[in-house]
Amino acid sequence: MKKLALFAFALTLLFSVNAQVETPQPSPFTKIEQKVGLTDVTLEYSRPSMKGRKIFGDLVPYGTMWRAGANKNTTISFSDDVTIGGTTLKAGSYAIFIAPNQDSWDVVFYSDTENWGTPQNWDDAKVAAKASAEIYKMPMNVETWSIGFDDLTNSSANIGFIWENVYASVKFEVPTDTKVTASIDRVMAGPAPNDYYAAAVYNLSEGKNLEKAMKWIDKAVEMTSEQPRFWYLRQQSLIHAANGDKKGAIEAAKKSLEGAKASGNADYIKLNTDSLKEWGAL
Repeated sequence: MKKLALFAFALTLLFSVNAQVETPQPSPFTKIEQKVGLTDVTLEYSRPSMKGRKIFGDLVPYGTMWRAGANKNTTISFSDDVTIGGTTLKAGSYAIFIAPNQDSWDVVFYSDTENWGTPQNWDDAKVAAKASAEIYKMPMNVETWSIGFDDLTNSSANIGFIWENVYASVKFEVPTDTKVTASIDRVMAGPAPNDYYAAAVYNLSEGKNLEKAMKWIDKAVEMTSEQPRFWYLRQQSLIHAANGDKKGAIEAAKKSLEGAKASGNADYIKLNTDSLKEWGAL
């Protein structure tokens, strides 16, 4: 019995050791992160190799949808809306599928990324964009399936596909000009209410430049007067009080209390009520 127990323990130990053995994957996983203009693009895929096989028209048949890699779906993610083949592709993640032909490839961006290979039930409603890619023959073979980003500009890039002796690419456009123009307009228009608010609250917390803090918080409140923010008004009351302006502090606290009640914010109701009592206004 004792020998049997020792034998079982030895087997368990052996299997535990074997479970820790690591070997290279036949189709290694790759992740590429690329900034195109101001848009973040992330590509994830696994890379099979030729290994003496004929690829297009054989291992990857012509006219048949292919997962553009090995193992789990090849995926691409965009942080902004982009344009591909005249279609707007919303920010998010997509699986890439390719139907190769002798003269061109159909490249499909599919909204369902959770497949292992081509979906068993293909759903045309999940095709978010489709583009045709012209192919170019190369004078040599490339052993391992490769996808990358080529011809980068401020507003576009190509997704380049290379394998065997074939290169193909699909262009996508990013909204760089729209984002830069909006940024310029925002900065040139001057600080936003949140900028004034943050600067004022920081100075109050540090007990410095309280006169400046009062000017900044007053500006923030003024800029949001059409839709008063009770938390702005709360800080305005504290800053005015810190500057010795009791009347201004009470006025701001009453407005903050009114807004807090309308929003059902119990914390700010209590804070303002306590301050108004302290300042003799209740």
